[in-house]
Amino acid sequence: MTTSAPWTPDQPIVSLRDVYKSFGSLEVLKGINIDIMKGEVICIIGPSGSGKSTLIRCINALNDIQKGSIKVEGQEVHTDKLNKLELRKKIGMVFQQYNLFPHKTALQNVMMAPLLVLKEDKASTEKRARELLAKVRLADKEDAYPGELSGGQQQRVAIARSLAMQPDIMLFDEVTAALDPETVKEVLLTIKELAAEGMTCILVTHEMGFAREVADHIYFTDRGVIVEHGAPETFFDNAQDERTKLFLSQIL
Repeated sequence: MTTSAPWTPDQPIVSLRDVYKSFGSLEVLKGINIDIMKGEVICIIGPSGSGKSTLIRCINALNDIQKGSIKVEGQEVHTDKLNKLELRKKIGMVFQQYNLFPHKTALQNVMMAPLLVLKEDKASTEKRARELLAKVRLADKEDAYPGELSGGQQQRVAIARSLAMQPDIMLFDEVTAALDPETVKEVLLTIKELAAEGMTCILVTHEMGFAREVADHIYFTDRGVIVEHGAPETFFDNAQDERTKLFLSQIL
């Protein structure tokens, strides 16, 4: 761990400085700078292949970076001294694919990480898992297996599973992309409730109406750079860059 002064909530909870990331000769992120304060909801939008998913995967060290700095609660993420387990306790992540264990019930899926990783006792873990399933409106599905649940229900179990680790920050990577329109609303409502409770949320999303409604700040990425960013009302109603205007005209 670094010996710098401890992080305090008046500083960014996540800070990216001049971040570069390449896969071989393909440069995916080209000098990204973002500061996110505790309790903020940030939406990252942009065309496919613009580096959005790579960006959030760099925040929790799923991807390494070639250059720059990413700090979470003051701790440099891309360093040999990083304790990845400690980082993953702070950051929950929900993916486009739910990645649930098919042979475990919804309740067992939510309980697994606290039991195996945090070594918590079974009774308190089960109590919290039941509370979390109720929170995502799945109290009646505790004993259901993933194959018996709709896509939206599986995604909400995945959200409850991430919350079971009691993270400070939640990352959502296109979590509604694989869902049919009926179930998208259920998942977005769950995220909206988390945001309203003050959870720091960073979302890669194509859901523009949702982004306008819940985001404190929107970042538009294209070809690995942040083209434009701002509060939703400014961003959607008064975009300045031609690339942003073109993108919004195609999807709104």
